[in-house]
Amino acid sequence: QMQIRESGGGLVQAGGSLRLSCAGSGADFSDHDMGWFRQAPGKEREIVAAIRWNGNAAYYADSVKGRFTISRDNAQNTLFLQMNMLKPDDTAVYLCNAGGYLGGHYRQGNIWGQGTQVTVAS
Repeated sequence: QMQIRESGGGLVQAGGSLRLSCAGSGADFSDHDMGWFRQAPGKEREIVAAIRWNGNAAYYADSVKGRFTISRDNAQNTLFLQMNMLKPDDTAVYLCNAGGYLGGHYRQGNIWGQGTQVTVAS
């Protein structure tokens, strides 16, 4: 069993940066591949990035590739999402997920954080 919790969201100007964190409270954080998702009003939830349990492989959505970086520190039981060159279209609630990154594709699990709001002003 593991609980995860996002933090680091806020209001930034277009072109700015934020770093999101997802902290795990269990002792088995490194057992899980992890993913970041986001959901904007009126839109479906979409995957943003994913990372293997050991950090050796990562996936990025085309919309964020080159701007966002996913990483993790298993010693801290924490997942990160560094977001640079933010755009108004990045405005959404960002959620982390513990699942599986298999065959180059992320499969979401049933462990979710409650989300952190990111708002990018134009």
